[in-house]
Parts: sequence; C-alpha cells; structure tokens
Amino acid sequence: MALDFTAIDFETANGFRGSPCSVGLTKVRGGKVVEEASWLMRPPAGHDHFERQNIAIHGISPEHVADKPRFGDVFGEIAGFIGTDILAAHNAAFDLGVIRSGLEVSGLPGPGYDYVCTVMLSRRCYSLVSNSLPFAAEEAGVPLVNHHDAAEDARACAGILIDIAARNGAHSIGELYLSLGLDIPRQPAFHPGIDTLSKATLATLRGGTRGGSAVGHPVHSGWPEEGANPEPNLAADPAHPLFGQTVVFTGQLKGLGRPEAKLLSAEAGARTESRVTGRTTVLVVGDGFVASDLRSGRMTGKARRVLELHDRGQHVEVLSEGEFLQMASRAPGTLEPVS
Repeated sequence: MALDFTAIDFETANGFRGSPCSVGLTKVRGGKVVEEASWLMRPPAGHDHFERQNIAIHGISPEHVADKPRFGDVFGEIAGFIGTDILAAHNAAFDLGVIRSGLEVSGLPGPGYDYVCTVMLSRRCYSLVSNSLPFAAEEAGVPLVNHHDAAEDARACAGILIDIAARNGAHSIGELYLSLGLDIPRQPAFHPGIDTLSKATLATLRGGTRGGSAVGHPVHSGWPEEGANPEPNLAADPAHPLFGQTVVFTGQLKGLGRPEAKLLSAEAGARTESRVTGRTTVLVVGDGFVASDLRSGRMTGKARRVLELHDRGQHVEVLSEGEFLQMASRAPGTLEPVS
C-alpha cells in the first residue's frame, strides 16, 4: 500500500461550522503531492453572514464570494476531488464537522469518510509547546507563509502527515496507525430526514447559538471568574483530543466564560484545574492569543510557567481560545442531539 490521502482545510464565514466560504484540497499519492484544488463559495442560505473576527482571520469578505456558488452547489466537485480517499485535516473534528453541518443545513446527504487528524498525530509524534498548524508545519519542514489561506493550510497539513509517516517508517496511513496502536476513525454517511442532525446544527437551528458561538456570556473587564472545576465525564469518547487531559485557562476568554469553558472540557473527559502544576497538559490562553505570541513574549504568567515546564521536559500544549473551541467539539460521527 502507498501513502495516499487528501488533505482538506475549510475557512468559515462565522462561528457556525456549517458556514464554509473557502476550502483547500491537496491530493497525495505515494507520499508526494500530485494535485491541488481550492474554491471560494457562499455559505448555505441563512448561514451566510460574515462575522468581523472571521474576516480578520482569513481576509475573505462577502464581496469575495458574492458571485460564487453556494457550498451545497460546489460540494459535488469537492467530493469528486476527494473520491474514496482518506481525509486528513489539522483538527479533523472541525473540518469534517464543516462538511456535515454545511450539508445538513443545505438539505443534502453526506458521504462517509475515513479520516486522520494531524493535531492528534502531532501530539503523539512531535514534542511542541503548541500543535497549532504553524508550529507543526515548521517541525515538519513545510513552509507556511499565509496561514488561514485554505489551499496553503491544506498543503501544510499534507506535509505534516507525510513527515510523521516518514518518521515512523510507515508507507501508508494503515501502517502509520498500526504502528501507533490506533484505529483509523470514520465519519459515517448521513441522510437528511433520516439521521439525527449534529449537535452544532441543532443548536444553531434552535437559536441557542449565533453562528455557532455561545451567546449570553458578555465579556467583563477585570479578573475573569474562575468557576468550579467539574468532574470529568469518564464516559466521553476516549478518541476526543481533550479526553484524559488536564486543562488550565488563563486570560480573558472572549467567546464564553471560563466556567462554561470548564464544563465543555469536562464534558469531553478532561480534568480542569485553576493553576499550572506538574499535572497540567493543556493551557488555553484568551485575550486574543495566537501561536506566534509564544515567540514574541506576549503571554500571561501561566503561559510563561508552561514554557518553563516544557523546557524541563513536561509536555504541555498551549491552545488559543479559537483552537480550544474547535477542539471542544465532539468528534465527527459521534455528535449527539442537544437535549
């Protein structure tokens, strides 16, 4: 078998993952990039408003997609490019979730996909203070100049997977996962009107969120409310990227309060604590933190403590609030309806 797969990356118009406005795809055959494709698109009707923070991230505005087909109209071409390939994505729960939610609100069925998550593989195979795409791409020796350009991000994701396979002496995705003692996960096919809608889609359709982001949690000035540390959900999916982690929060979270963030973590099977210790494995940083801040020195006292622990050999991963919110979603195919 050969190292064959397609890497994918979506950008969205707003906080609801069913609002894709751009996609990049990179096809790999025998461990080599052989073909690339990208599309701009209008998100599905009713979910096509562009939020300022999303535009600031990827630079795509309504004017850029005004004359483009909607996601539901272009997905046939996207699916045709993917074919029967295994999909690779950096934080696959998000990108596979974009496909599912985008098709759900478009009233269209979705194919099933085997998939791999290069965030999860980076965690296992690299020793990085942040497994965000720029850090993992640098470790893999893949240039990433324009982060959040979907085509370039997909290419970087492909490079990371090629590098990790090479480091593990694997000549196929199957060999790589076998060497790591993992099973290749799968997002099952789904059909509108038959299968239950995903949690993200249900929450948006029921008005519990605006664009998929929690509302009702205004940003307060001053010291953030710490909140209690709930017990982890031991029945959560062990494959979830937060399961079994010990998570600490620092800085002001803009999209939700720290108590709610702790509940999301606990629901995924993580233990939360209020200060960085020898048990900490994940630090979530608010206040607009991005991965490059680790190099520039713009960080909180907790983040500096994490860097000290990392230098001493304790593996602690630093996440931005946006990365945490994507990661906090349940893995695709295991989404439960909102109660």
